[in-house]
Amino acid sequence: MTLVVGHPPRRHDRSAISLAAMTARALDTDLLVVTVVPDRWPTLVAGNTDREYAAYTREEGAAAVAEAETVLSEVASDLTARAISVPGRSVPATLLEQAHQADAGMVVVGSGSNGAWGTVVLSSTSDRLLHSAHIPVAVATRGYSTHAAPRLTRATCAFRADQTSRKVLRLAAEMCAAAGTELRVVTFGVLGRTMYPAEVSGGETEVLEAFVEQAKRAQAAAMDEVGAVAAEAIVSTGRTWREALAGVEWRHGDVLVVGSSAGGVLSRVFLGSNATRVVRHSPVPVVVVPA
Repeated sequence: MTLVVGHPPRRHDRSAISLAAMTARALDTDLLVVTVVPDRWPTLVAGNTDREYAAYTREEGAAAVAEAETVLSEVASDLTARAISVPGRSVPATLLEQAHQADAGMVVVGSGSNGAWGTVVLSSTSDRLLHSAHIPVAVATRGYSTHAAPRLTRATCAFRADQTSRKVLRLAAEMCAAAGTELRVVTFGVLGRTMYPAEVSGGETEVLEAFVEQAKRAQAAAMDEVGAVAAEAIVSTGRTWREALAGVEWRHGDVLVVGSSAGGVLSRVFLGSNATRVVRHSPVPVVVVPA
């Protein structure tokens, strides 16, 4: 299962390659690092401007490939990997085309440049991928880096107690079995906004207790149903999504697995509103799977 890695030109961003190397090492697979450069104009332009532009994009691509090869030599020297530049009019579409040609099992990209370090920042490229991919998409946190040939050590499945979540839990369990990593199941809740069940009356304490108890029962039932064995099952709540995610212990080598919305089209990755909030506040890389 090849991993296709999106490496942007002129960004000096090694986060996607670092995350992909960690994941590929656990899954015993190879890497295809792809830099998408602007395609040349379809028609000739007076004054040879189109040729100058084509030469410029070739230079951009060559520089990006050289940088990617340097990063690969530093963080993935033990892996089979190659870097290429490909002309395209849409970065997400070109990455998915390359993934299709390589029969890849996942696309890995970095975060956007406008956001806090250490969090997942959805860029125009990653956001579009999350609305159009038919395979899992992994997004590294901004500034993500790896050290001394690390491996993926634990996957945390964000569980919301519905049929889609049970499918995602099964996929996460399969991924962990293939990678030899721990599986952890976590249900996140924001007080006053996502507490359930709706029929519970009374104060906030009673609602919170009912939510935690029902979430624990749903987690246990889902793990029995899909045959998953989790190292931990946690319910974490807070006043905000950031607080709810911060209430869980995270470590280097973790990824958070999130499922697509039940309203997704044709089994594509498509995030619902709560899943989007979880992704945006995750302190570790996120793997979004079509469910």
